[in-house]
Order: sequence, then structure tokens, then C-alpha cells
Amino acid sequence: MATTISPASNTAPTASTGAPVTPERISQLAWGYAPPLILEAALRHGVFDALDRGAKSLAELTLATGATERGLAAIVNVLVGLDLLKKGGDGKYSLGPDSAAFLVSGRPGYLGGLIRHTSEDLIPRWLHLSEVVANGRPVAPVNQQKSGAGFFESFVNDIFPMSYPAAQDLARHLRLDLMSDPVHVLDLAAGSGVWGIALAESSPQVHVCAVDWPGVIKVMHKNFEKFGLAERLSFREGDLQEADFGSGYQVATLGHILHSEGPERSRALIAKTFHALASGGTIAIAEFLVNADRTGPVNGLIFAVNMLVNTDNGNTYCFEEIAAWLDEAGFVEARTLPSRGPSPLILANKP
Repeated sequence: MATTISPASNTAPTASTGAPVTPERISQLAWGYAPPLILEAALRHGVFDALDRGAKSLAELTLATGATERGLAAIVNVLVGLDLLKKGGDGKYSLGPDSAAFLVSGRPGYLGGLIRHTSEDLIPRWLHLSEVVANGRPVAPVNQQKSGAGFFESFVNDIFPMSYPAAQDLARHLRLDLMSDPVHVLDLAAGSGVWGIALAESSPQVHVCAVDWPGVIKVMHKNFEKFGLAERLSFREGDLQEADFGSGYQVATLGHILHSEGPERSRALIAKTFHALASGGTIAIAEFLVNADRTGPVNGLIFAVNMLVNTDNGNTYCFEEIAAWLDEAGFVEARTLPSRGPSPLILANKP
């Protein structure tokens, strides 16, 4: 978000380029909390849904949402500045491409739940970041069932749209539609069930065994019913470190779980998954990857801080780290698969 005040008295030339240094970037970062909260206010008052029904003037938007004209004027003008809304020469507001795809409720890619999760669940915890940095302890470890079950039950569906395109990419890559024999998929930390659902949609031969905490399984089961796939779902309730996975699976998915587990538990989970797969089976891992020297991408680095705040030993990892864990467990051909997710998927095979 741009700020309009950059006092000349606060500028100084850099030693390397001679270009002036201004407080602009620091000012933008200081206001970094504003966009998600503005988005949440717009979502709660139905701004995007109202504009999905057609462009509206401020007065028309006020009538459609029931919010105040003053309040709407403040937030919709920011949303125009963020390129999430457009404002025509007639003064009417309309949706931008991103908001039309991801902020209208009922759309397949709707990410309004993620915005709610950020403002209600994450920001209050992040306010304790300085304390967490000092003592090294999370606000409440969400990777432990006692303190994390309710946390995940309330938001796994909110992130379904984030993983669904990547899960479809995985399904296309595996070409399960060509299989004539049953394909058994082990969906670990299944959450909403998005990985198993996408694979099951790709072929009637796919049968999914999901592992997660009991309350999360209930949420996931409803999603399988919604997609008409409940008859091809089985599940094993429990913690990943303790649950019996069974054996003989052709595919195992670990969708965004290693970052909350920490290195030692992640290595143990990968080794346990190796033993659950049949020979020739494929493991598919989704993560917020960072580069080997941990200088980017910035989203992966920020998510590592999220793991500091919310888990006892979680982090984000680079491909090389995860590939080494796969090799240690006995997997071969560790590789990346481009996907429509925050990072490429990591695949490897059991000999």
C-alpha cells in the first residue's frame, strides 16, 4: 500500500548508488496489516457478492449491502487502489479479475475463508511474536491434537481452493485414469480431503484411505459426500506418529503437513510412509518451499514465522532438505512437479 508522505528531510543518498533513501517501504510495511482487514470488512458486508450482480455506484452499493456510505467509501477506494475493484468514469465500482475469481462466495476458487482465518485466528497470535522470539515457545501448538484439533476443524475447508488446482495437476500427472486395476491412495493429514478428492475424481479406480484427527475426519467425510465420492473413502483416526497406516498403497499424499511437524517428525513420517507404499508407489509432498540459502521466496519465509508462532518445532524447507529425507527413507528419483499451488510439488518413488 502506498503512502503519500515522504518528507525530504527523511531522505539520504545511498553509498552505492547515490539514490535517495526514503521511508516509503518502511511506511508500506507499517500499514501491512490493513489490506487483509479491509478485505475482511468488504467480505463481511457482501461487497464483492453485490458487485458480482453488476457495477454499482456508492449509493447503490450502500443500499445493496446495508453498510454505511462513509464506511464503504473508505474501503472500496482502497480496494480500487489495490486493483481488486475498478472504478469507472461514471463513478460506479465493479469487480477486478482477482476479486471475481477468488472473493465472490460460491465460486470454486473462493478464498474468503482464508481471509477470515487470517484475521480471526492468525493475527491475534502474531501479536505475541516478540514474546515467541524471546522464549522460543508457540502461542499454542496447533500440531498437537489437544490444542490444535479445533483450530484445524474450523479452517481446513477455507484452504480447500488453495490446494485443489495443485491436486488436480497431480492427478493429471499420475494418469490414474489409465489404470484398469484399483488404485489405493493414502491421504495423510487429509484435512478437507482435497488431495484424495481430486485423485478420486480423476479415476473410478481410486480408493482413498485418509488419516487425520477424528474431528477433522468428520469435516472431510462431508466433503467426500458433497463430491459424491463417499463410497470410495475409508479412514483411520489418530495422530500421524501413532496411527496404523496399513500398507500396499500406490500413492501417498502429504499435503502441507511437514511444515508443522519439524525435521525429526517429518523424517519419521516420510519413513513410515515409505513402508506403507507398495513397490513402485509414489509419494507426493506439497509444501511452501524456500530456496537452499533461505533468501526467498518471501511467502515461504513468512510462513516459517507462522510456524514459529503456531507450532513447537515447525518450519519451511527447501527441496534439497526434503529430497535428503526421501533418500534417507529409501525413496528414489526425488523431483519437482510444477503445479498451480504456492510451490511445486515434490514427488519420489519407492523402488
